[in-house]
Amino acid sequence: MRIDIDKISKDYSEKNILVIGDIILDAYIIGTVDRISQEAPVPIVSIAEKNFKPGGAANVALNLSGLGANVQLIGLTGSGINCDELQKCFEKNNNINLHLVKDEGRPTSVKTRIIADGKQVARLDDEATNEINQIHKEKLKSVFDAHSKNIDGIIIEDYNKGTLPSDVIVHIIDSASKNSIPVYVDPKYDNYEHYKGVRLFKPNLVEYNTIVRNKNFGALPESGFKFKEYIDSEILLLTLGAEGMSLYFNDSHNQIPTKARKVYDVSGAGDTVIATFAMNDICGLDPLESSIIANLAAGRVCEEIGVFPINVDALKEISSHHNKMD
Repeated sequence: MRIDIDKISKDYSEKNILVIGDIILDAYIIGTVDRISQEAPVPIVSIAEKNFKPGGAANVALNLSGLGANVQLIGLTGSGINCDELQKCFEKNNNINLHLVKDEGRPTSVKTRIIADGKQVARLDDEATNEINQIHKEKLKSVFDAHSKNIDGIIIEDYNKGTLPSDVIVHIIDSASKNSIPVYVDPKYDNYEHYKGVRLFKPNLVEYNTIVRNKNFGALPESGFKFKEYIDSEILLLTLGAEGMSLYFNDSHNQIPTKARKVYDVSGAGDTVIATFAMNDICGLDPLESSIIANLAAGRVCEEIGVFPINVDALKEISSHHNKMD
């Protein structure tokens, strides 16, 4: 299927999308290895640079911004230097309006990737995953209510970091339903039943298998139809890593093979998928077209080391490449 990204992308800048969920600060320590430690059989990384990028729900917002959308980003952080570094990441981005609820009793979630000679050798996670308290639940609901007017779609990014307890999820979905706003969900196992009735439910294969393991739905692809009916979503999109995607819509199932030319790093590919799918779905493309474009975008970001949000130019480039190959 040939898709004209030049034509489609003209509508992207007219869309207003709200992203809410677990915001993560991605830290990168980049260097080289030229010897092994005498203290333990581990490489010694000589540090050349350190940098920070927004991750989790914030990376979804960056993908949307790169495509041209206007974004309201809502999440919870701690206070202190890591929150400051996160906010600095958005200082020059005029497309993203950042709305943080700060909880001084918990840390800002940070994932530190150590990259040596172009390869990731370790990751360090500093985070709290317990459910947020009632005060911060109510603050999140209030911030959502204040910024969910005049938007075209809502993306919920659930990484099981505690930002999205069940009552916050229900509040978001009830509000969206009352205002006929489509909701797109990137779920984890906890609370998945509270996402029933959304426009798109997008688990990866590990998450999907975890959710359905105690249900007699059978094997894929047939089990996808049963799960879609169970979760009551209009669209079910399974991301399958190297195997691409599996799309369920109405009574149809489509297998979409991966389009990566070279895979260097899959970090953030799922964020790119849901952002790109939602953007094109909101613009009126059918689910298969939206999935194909999301698959192209995911293939493109996997060609970069580290988390690399998609943008219109990169999407046009990889689309043009594959159109020539078809």
